[in-house]
Amino acid sequence: MKVVVGRDLLHANAGRAGENRALFNKNKVATINLISSPGSGKTTLLEKTAELLRGKLKLGVVVGDLYTVRDAERIERAGVTAVQINTDGLCHLTADMVARALQEMPLSHLDLLFIENVGNLVCPAAFDLGEHVKVALLSVAEGVDKPAKYPGIFREAVAAVISKVDLLPYTDFDLPACLAEIHQINCDQQVFVTSARSGQGMDQWCGWLGKLARKSGWKQYKG
Repeated sequence: MKVVVGRDLLHANAGRAGENRALFNKNKVATINLISSPGSGKTTLLEKTAELLRGKLKLGVVVGDLYTVRDAERIERAGVTAVQINTDGLCHLTADMVARALQEMPLSHLDLLFIENVGNLVCPAAFDLGEHVKVALLSVAEGVDKPAKYPGIFREAVAAVISKVDLLPYTDFDLPACLAEIHQINCDQQVFVTSARSGQGMDQWCGWLGKLARKSGWKQYKG
């Protein structure tokens, strides 16, 4: 008998992901799986997002890291409920890990939940966690060819965030070329060009999140 391990893992994960999604739907919490390579600025983006949406939307963050609780501590200092998942070396979150973390998350009091995935552009793209949308993030410090090298996540993601654009003068990052490549992979993808430090593009990003979190419209994205 032939056993396809990858397929079996994804099938088992899909069942728990469906249960997670049902829980999000029941609590009317729009949920985003935020995926990037290490050091792209996920936590900094979430800190600035929390600042701009304070008093407008109630946020929660499930933080995935191999080790340490440093990112969760940063999120909590920003005034947002955070639950840390340490994978002890596993390169992505699974739906079961998220399900356990959700036991500590006050979903009924939230409008928007972020799942900050482990820094990796490969495995997380394949694992459904029950989210309504995936968002891909890349920074200008990483190089312009990330979408071409890792098309899976840019194909799956509803939106992409290009971060750290305040560093553009100090890099050879070709922003128009990157945007063209992203849209060649996914012509419908919404792209936000941002700097959490300068604030560039953050209003547009937060405006999109507000639309996603609207109780009348969030179900259209998935499930």
